[in-house]
Amino acid sequence: MDGDFVIGGVFSIHDYMHTVKHNYTSMPEPLRCAGSMNSRELRFSRAVIFAIEEINNSMELLPGIRLGYQIHDSCASVPVAVQVAFQLTNGLHPVFDTGEKCSQSGMVTAIVGESGSTPSISMSRVIGPFNIPQVSHFATCACLSDKQQYPSFFRTIPSDQFQADALAKLVKHFGWTWIGAVRSDSDYGNNGMASFLHAARKEGICVEYSESFYRTHPRSRIRRVADVIRRSTAMVVVAFAASGDMRILLEELARQPSPPRQWIGSEAWLTDPDMLRFSFCVGAIGFGIQQSVIPGLREFLLDLTPAEVAGSQQLTEFWEGAFNCRLGKTAGTGERVCDGTEDIQKLQSPYTDTSQLRITNMVYKAVYAIAHAIHNLVCQESNSTTQCDRFTKIEPTQVQGQLKRVNFSRNGYPVSFDANGDPVATYELVNWQRSESGSMEFVTVGHYDASLPAGQEFRMYRNLTWAEGGTQVPVSVCSESCPPGTRKVLQRRRPVCCYDCIPCPEGEISSTTDSPDCFPCPEEFWPNAERNVCFPKPVEFLSFHEVLGIILATFSVGGACLAIVTATVFFRHRASAIVRANNSELSFLLLFSLTLCFLCSLTFIGPPSEWSCMLRHTAFGIAFVLCISCVLGKTLVVLMAFRATLPGSNVMKWFGPAQQRMTVLSFTIIQALICTLWLVLNPPFPIKNLTTYKERIILECALGSAIGFWAVLGYIGLLAVFCFVLAVLARKLPDNFNEAKLITFSMLIFCAVWITFIPAYVSSPGKFTVAVEIFAILASSFGLILCIFAPKCFIILFRPEKNTKKHMMSKNEVCN
Repeated sequence: MDGDFVIGGVFSIHDYMHTVKHNYTSMPEPLRCAGSMNSRELRFSRAVIFAIEEINNSMELLPGIRLGYQIHDSCASVPVAVQVAFQLTNGLHPVFDTGEKCSQSGMVTAIVGESGSTPSISMSRVIGPFNIPQVSHFATCACLSDKQQYPSFFRTIPSDQFQADALAKLVKHFGWTWIGAVRSDSDYGNNGMASFLHAARKEGICVEYSESFYRTHPRSRIRRVADVIRRSTAMVVVAFAASGDMRILLEELARQPSPPRQWIGSEAWLTDPDMLRFSFCVGAIGFGIQQSVIPGLREFLLDLTPAEVAGSQQLTEFWEGAFNCRLGKTAGTGERVCDGTEDIQKLQSPYTDTSQLRITNMVYKAVYAIAHAIHNLVCQESNSTTQCDRFTKIEPTQVQGQLKRVNFSRNGYPVSFDANGDPVATYELVNWQRSESGSMEFVTVGHYDASLPAGQEFRMYRNLTWAEGGTQVPVSVCSESCPPGTRKVLQRRRPVCCYDCIPCPEGEISSTTDSPDCFPCPEEFWPNAERNVCFPKPVEFLSFHEVLGIILATFSVGGACLAIVTATVFFRHRASAIVRANNSELSFLLLFSLTLCFLCSLTFIGPPSEWSCMLRHTAFGIAFVLCISCVLGKTLVVLMAFRATLPGSNVMKWFGPAQQRMTVLSFTIIQALICTLWLVLNPPFPIKNLTTYKERIILECALGSAIGFWAVLGYIGLLAVFCFVLAVLARKLPDNFNEAKLITFSMLIFCAVWITFIPAYVSSPGKFTVAVEIFAILASSFGLILCIFAPKCFIILFRPEKNTKKHMMSKNEVCN
């Protein structure tokens, strides 16, 4: 239709271009379309006519101006689209008025189209140098946002970059990390899938396979893609494909039953009503353009007069295909002639389906955007009236500049373009569900708005139906999530989503699902059995509340009581011969030191502190030296007493009671000096032993100076060996009650205990080190008291007849 300003339209009304074989000897046939008609695209072209007629009848937009249109079928092919672009660029033959000014009815001011990205790219490269604006309703390739390559390109549908990001977030939202990917082998599919895969990688999503196909590929190629989908382990398949391509693939998948798949679709095919016939795709989800309402459009689409149908080749083909008849009297054999009884009101077709207008509204908005740009150039506002000059000469560059600035609303839907010629990206989340009648339908279950802040773009407000009509979100992962307590280890030569779950090593935990690493617990903490939480390590020390501590404490107190009882017996019988003959003063001092030895073992039980650590070692060292000194004194007394019985000997005057006391005091002072130096220079101190056991803390006393500790033990050992040697020398002295022999036995036990103590002390772990030390103290103390004092107490209490001076002086009896 001619007009003051002409708007071009290009739509893929047919899916194929007729294949022509060139022989290069004659002129090639004109390009023409083939294949079935896409009645949805026919509706798009009719929407252009509807919008132009609506504008021509408007008194607000372009009053007095008549818009014309020139609509072409591109056959969804690049060669035809390029040819059409040249036709629209060249324009029609100009028609001159009789006046001085001429009409511009032959010029194309702007173009609406194309439906596919690849044909749109080809068209834009042709018309771009002429600055003719192109406003696409369905070309979503992100590459078209490049203004250096496509300076005159605009679109009312969002770029695939937004849809790809939204799809990646959708996949991530439902926890799918293992997916398959199929795409149209075209600019739309390749660029859209590339954007999606880039966004998916940032979300941690892995792709098992990525296959491309095109509607003109041989069936073997389509079958191979279908087989890949059937054999895959990924439950979710993301399809970035044009509607015509996707239909071919789904038809191939329908030939042979395949495992259930959760389809995630791009807008191009997911909201195409013709695709709903593939019922095995129930549960498919994806983003669609917002539904809209265009008042009067349905009536316009159904208002087709016979003359109008007959005057349009496309409408004729649509009519004949819809009602299976032939218009006119040229019907062939067996074909029915359309007799006028056909009722388009009852026709169920994508052409007549206006229940969910999505892309149709994008066409409608594109026409109005061009009209507003023209209005801003040829119309002026004055006194609340609008005056438009139909003879104003406008250049395509001017229309292009005005398109960048348009900002209006139509039927409640805003229209504007950013610097790249793209609109604000808003989508509906569409889900394929079965209605109560069993038919498939589109259901809007959510919304996505790219203009909102990060994290708030996506929201859902209805339940979804999943693959095979399920209600549970399907699982699509290469490997199950690693629970806390394990870490992910990638499988060799496989994507990062494929991994093994390895338990955390000893002493380390992971507290989150799918943790890539395990982390060591703090020094004083240890993992639980599941290795997902760190708990404080149990503190261990020899306690008065445990069995071992109670037993040792009992023996310690019992030994001290035994020494006190023995001292009491000796004190009550201090005038008896056996007590007087065994140097009662040294005996009482020895019993006192033994009492201290027994009691000092109590300082080793309980939690160590600074004072207990210093006290336990020094008290033990000094008490034992005092004890050994007394035994040594008794041994020397025995030896001196025997030598004093020899004729002419005067030894005892050199080793009387005063010398005995001085000897004991001297030996003890030496040990006290060693202990004092130890405490002053580097005393023992409490520590938390974290190395002996990894899973618990041992409270113990560090020696401070190891030299001091071994000096104390060495000095005790030196005195014990010296005493043992003297006792051995005196063991056969003739006496009814041989004190030297008893001292020999006691020193033999003492030395044996402390010789075995050293390796046991060094090798015992934790609190058992303390237990070994207490055992050595108790064993040696009990050895001394039992060997030296038990026989004497037995005679005092049970054999009083032997407790006489006469018996003690007798050399003819032997006492056992």
